[in-house]
Amino acid sequence: MTARTEQLDQLLRQEIAEIVTRDVADPRIGFATITDVETTPDLRHADVWVSVIGQPAERHATIVALGRAMPFVRRELGHRLRLKRIPELHVKLDDTAERGTRVLRLLHDLETGVDPDADVPVAESLPTPVARLPHDGDLPEEPPSAAVPPEPRRRPAGRHARSSNARRRR
Repeated sequence: MTARTEQLDQLLRQEIAEIVTRDVADPRIGFATITDVETTPDLRHADVWVSVIGQPAERHATIVALGRAMPFVRRELGHRLRLKRIPELHVKLDDTAERGTRVLRLLHDLETGVDPDADVPVAESLPTPVARLPHDGDLPEEPPSAAVPPEPRRRPAGRHARSSNARRRR
């Protein structure tokens, strides 16, 4: 991937996210975040990766609704961006948050001794934050007074300190 396509991907991601949040008024679009855009080298097609919070049925409905809104989004991109060709936009579900949640759940199950292979229905796509309790093997915390702040950096005195030093060397 070239630097130009990376810049175009970032620009498309920002603009698509703005258009979806401000201009697309579809009630089926829930909590969706445009996480990434990947264009092909010929700039004819772009995969729009979307992360959606909610139940599987809600996520599917949001992806379908976004797919139907992409012609409108593409037309709006044509008005906003000065590009020779606006790529065809293909919506894809970004499930990295769900995979990360699954890893966190597995680690929690291993820590508590729960069987990780037990079939547990998924109630949420993201974990609810829980305070971590101290364990026997944890290191003790140092008191805050033990930390010593770093010394501030010294700057040359005066506005022309460098130029006067350079004159002395000559």
